[in-house]
Amino acid sequence: MTFRKISLAFLFIILSVACAHAKKKEPKYALAHQLTPEQAALVEKAIGREKVLIGNIQKRTPLVETYIQNTRPDQKLYQVPVSDEYTLSRIDFGKGFFDDAYQPRGAANHGFFKDSLASIASLTKMLKLDTHFTYNPLGFTEMMFVDPHSFDNQHYVFSYVRREFLGGVRTWVYDVHPKVAGMGRFYGRIWVEDEDGNIVRFNGTYTGPRSEDDSRYFFHFDSWRMNVQPGIWLPVAVYVEETSRTGAEKAVGLKAQTHFWGYSLKLPTRESENVSMKVEDAVDKSDDSQDVGPLQATRAWVTQAENNVIDRLVEAGLVAPLTPGGYENTVLDQIVINLQVPNNLVFTDQVHTRVLLTDTVEATTVGNTILISKGLIDTLPSEEAIASVVSMELAHIAMGHHIDTRYAFNDRLMFPDEATFQRIDMYHTDHDNAEAAKRAMEYLGNSMYKDKLPSAGLYYAQLVDREKELKALNTPRLGDSLLRADGTPWMADLQKMAPKLNWDDLTQRAALPLGSWLKTDPWDDRVHQLNAKIYAYMNPRDKMPLEVTPIFFKLQRYDASRLTPPAGTSAPAAATAQPDAAQPETSQPDAAQPAAQPEPGTAPASSPESGTAASPSSAPADAQPATPDAAPQQSTGTSQPPTQ
Repeated sequence: MTFRKISLAFLFIILSVACAHAKKKEPKYALAHQLTPEQAALVEKAIGREKVLIGNIQKRTPLVETYIQNTRPDQKLYQVPVSDEYTLSRIDFGKGFFDDAYQPRGAANHGFFKDSLASIASLTKMLKLDTHFTYNPLGFTEMMFVDPHSFDNQHYVFSYVRREFLGGVRTWVYDVHPKVAGMGRFYGRIWVEDEDGNIVRFNGTYTGPRSEDDSRYFFHFDSWRMNVQPGIWLPVAVYVEETSRTGAEKAVGLKAQTHFWGYSLKLPTRESENVSMKVEDAVDKSDDSQDVGPLQATRAWVTQAENNVIDRLVEAGLVAPLTPGGYENTVLDQIVINLQVPNNLVFTDQVHTRVLLTDTVEATTVGNTILISKGLIDTLPSEEAIASVVSMELAHIAMGHHIDTRYAFNDRLMFPDEATFQRIDMYHTDHDNAEAAKRAMEYLGNSMYKDKLPSAGLYYAQLVDREKELKALNTPRLGDSLLRADGTPWMADLQKMAPKLNWDDLTQRAALPLGSWLKTDPWDDRVHQLNAKIYAYMNPRDKMPLEVTPIFFKLQRYDASRLTPPAGTSAPAAATAQPDAAQPETSQPDAAQPAAQPEPGTAPASSPESGTAASPSSAPADAQPATPDAAPQQSTGTSQPPTQ
């Protein structure tokens, strides 16, 4: 009897172990519904197109920018940033996954960054939430692929969900999971466009060695692609978010954006501003035929250095090429004129503005060119705030704080792109910045913006308020920070004019989230102004100043006819919209329409404060009116803001 009991006990143990072992072998995922032949055919297309996409990317070396904000829960604002990290790299997929990081200035120089090529580490090692907030941002680059090695029917199960439009592109939506859990396998949802079978969006995470606790190894992400050329869809942006609202105020989360551009970098071309033609038996009596005096020669030498540097920065993918009738011409250059005219500033060469493509908040001058970063423009809430930045850079030019003329020798600019931040000195000394800030206040006081300076000062107050948490955002890569080393703004006099920051005042727009104004074409690096609706804040959580937000694109198929207006026609007026500070809506870069060129001495036809052409009555019918302080303001004073 005892022997029988022991035998039964052994049998029970053996059966339990066997059942447990069998259970471990079972898939951790729910069974998918059988696909129809049409649904299965589109999946096969998508699998084939993924291989084509990887082949296309291997021919290119795009720039990859990753900006991470670590966050904690907040009762009033939902979540707030507590620290941040930033990196910019050129990725070479030709011989595997390698990166050339754009080294920050001041870093050690080891002969053109010998040994700077670092293999992208496994996501299992660096995509971890920990108290040190340390990440390998290049890991975010892998989120541009669903699965570069084993995306096929042998490794994945596909379940049809529905059809859905993403902008103007009709897609079929599938849920995807691995047949058997494995490290780094994709688990989530894909959107497949219905014409050629390209995956245009995928959303989810990657699996760890055991599916039940993958959050220890991988983040959740939303990855987007665009139709940048006929038949070519390429990755453009990835949004990453991990939040924990379990009641603990010290719980750490993160929000991050990765952007890709520079897929088709080309050597810049320069067209002379003076058109010349050959005429038989004619005598040239223009200024170019006269002798050049010492002052003119000196200024020409500075201009030569300026041209060399700008061309090199465009070649490196750091400065946007000029777009005729684009944002630089219609908005930024017009603000320069609005400051020049009342201050009687006359320059030998016309002052122009260009956009630095990074998210860092910085600005500088190169000769008679003002460079303002995309991140700075995106977060400035009004035209007067932009004018405050432009005025300081204009003061640098007027006071002769020009770039080092050693760059007039082109051989000094022959170095790898990743060495740009170290090899080009474009920042000003503290003494020069202090002088320029003082002169800038004079320019603003004489300008059309003089009655709106308290509003402009709010931006500097917001920078100071989050200076400790957003060190990386306020650390310039090429130019000057808006803040001194002690965290106070150079334009401190402007900050003192601003009212006190008040989260509960929903009419107060101190600063906007990143991505509020401009979008970068990932193919040719040109910048375009967003066309977004107007929204009023509903609660303090809508403000999100200087913060990372989710990404959403209204996708469009490539259409070359939209890129260049037909000959003999003028560019259409700018889109009538102010950025939605709560959650800016983005669209396909090639769908952007440039604004009409304003007349000299008038307000911009399209400015970040108004986002409109001449009359607010042209706003979209479905746009919600903004609050009084946030309503569009016309610099000329000839039109009234819309009523609520």
